Amino acid sequence: MPHHKSAEKAWIQSEKRRLRNKSFKSRVKTEIKKFLALLEKGELESAERQLRVAQSLLHSGVSKGIFHRNKAANKISKLYAKLNQAKQRAQA
Repeated sequence: MPHHKSAEKAWIQSEKRRLRNKSFKSRVKTEIKKFLALLEKGELESAERQLRVAQSLLHSGVSKGIFHRNKAANKISKLYAKLNQAKQRAQA
């Protein structure tokens, strides 16, 4: 436990932030899982809409300081690559 009042306040604030960030990250992961599930089913239009939702959340996570911008960019890039692969398989 902190020994000083300011250290105690900082500890409480960081705990609040940790829980908020954890909740947000969980939501992002859930949206990505929904996208991947739609991709597995072959519902490409729904998957594309779901990807936009996940992309929006990742971008807002960057602006809130939860994700590094490069991590979000890499994640979005990989998800779009999976979508494009699925589209190519559907055409062939």
